[in-house]
Amino acid sequence: MRKIFILLVAILSGAVQLHAQGYQITIQLKNYTSGKLYLAHYMGKATYLADSADVSQSGQVILKGKEKLLPGIYLVVLPGKQQYIETLIDKHQTFSVSIDTTDLVRKTVYKNSPDNELFLSYNRFLAEQEALSRGIQQQLAAAKTAADSAKAAPLQKELGDKIQQFRSNFIKEHPGTILATMFLAMKEPEVPKEQPKGDSLFGYHYFKGHYWDNVDLQSDRLVRTPILEGKLAKYFNQLVAPVPDSIIPECDALLARTRKSKETFKFVLWWLTYQYETSPYMGMDAVFVHLVEKYYVAGDAFWLKEDQLNKIIDRAYALAPNLIGKQAAQLDFKDTTAHLQSLYKTPGKYTVLVFWDPTCGHCKTEIPRLDSAYQASWKNKGVSMIGIKTEGTQDEWLKFIREHNLKGWVHGYEPQAATNYRRLYDVYSTPMIYLLDEKKKIVAKKLGVEQLQAFLDRNTAKKDNAKL
Repeated sequence: MRKIFILLVAILSGAVQLHAQGYQITIQLKNYTSGKLYLAHYMGKATYLADSADVSQSGQVILKGKEKLLPGIYLVVLPGKQQYIETLIDKHQTFSVSIDTTDLVRKTVYKNSPDNELFLSYNRFLAEQEALSRGIQQQLAAAKTAADSAKAAPLQKELGDKIQQFRSNFIKEHPGTILATMFLAMKEPEVPKEQPKGDSLFGYHYFKGHYWDNVDLQSDRLVRTPILEGKLAKYFNQLVAPVPDSIIPECDALLARTRKSKETFKFVLWWLTYQYETSPYMGMDAVFVHLVEKYYVAGDAFWLKEDQLNKIIDRAYALAPNLIGKQAAQLDFKDTTAHLQSLYKTPGKYTVLVFWDPTCGHCKTEIPRLDSAYQASWKNKGVSMIGIKTEGTQDEWLKFIREHNLKGWVHGYEPQAATNYRRLYDVYSTPMIYLLDEKKKIVAKKLGVEQLQAFLDRNTAKKDNAKL
């Protein structure tokens, strides 16, 4: 399926207009007399173009605009797009920089940009540590005994500790700077060594509870860096239980903390919406629907045009009726003999409802596999199979059923599409598979044969144990 949020990337990267004096960055390049230089910025882990200009015969480039750039880490991409330097943009946006491509770290010089002078000193420190790290890696590669490796391991840890110490000292010595803000955000909570006895989850709860303490969510400074997206990914992928009932309140709580920064709110809401609209895990569409209903319908997605907003809302409304736990929509259809059948009149402890197309390549593989599992196992568990034709001719459909001996199924089609099943069951591709319980409530969807088998084995075992 073509994902709705692909079209939002360009919108997300658009700068909010600010009434300010603008920016002017003068760049002097050594060994360049032509070409085009680009200024890009991070948006999460991706990068987007912010400005560009031609290189003069004297190697000079002037980038300027009437409105200030939003703060963050920008990339000065040299002609040919093979080399770049990272540059900090914050409050002071009129400065100059001299770049020598023979050594981008040691020979770059800034003027009238205290933030970048500090950033450059950090990058030079990192370059020194990386040189030491390479030496340690070579030592490890040449190690012949465990004792040799043991000697190198503490050195590697010492380097890591030195970097952390550099950042901690920087935060104390340069509070309020954009680099200090980034270092604080990168710092993870330190779990107390003394922990309550008998509480094996204390460390997890402490780490999770203090995860956002040092992250500036009330200004725009972290949006145009890779840091905020990294923090979001770790929190929601590793620390939050992967079920909608846990994810939804976490989304709301985090978004509430971003309200003072339009850019941070916009990015976090976009990231969460995209994360759960495109999630490969079953049931995550409930999070997407919640976010759309609470924020997009309410008009909080201020950056979207009306037609873009309507596409997102329509997508959520299409998903809402068939979320996990919802009652399956009524479905009437004709069987292979043109007799009227109904989903709710088809008994079964479970019902596997499959929308499929006899001309679809994936269906040609999956439908026989579903039937094999049904004949070998599911039939004995009280499972009913309902297959609904979505495309293909009547002859192609009947021929496929005969050739693959799909016995025991209730086969159906809807010649007039009177029940609007495509919308009610979000049938945008085939095969589309739903698992319904005895009362025709949706308990799983979009599962493969192996996943369905595991789900049915697990749940029928639970029911059998409950009877004992």
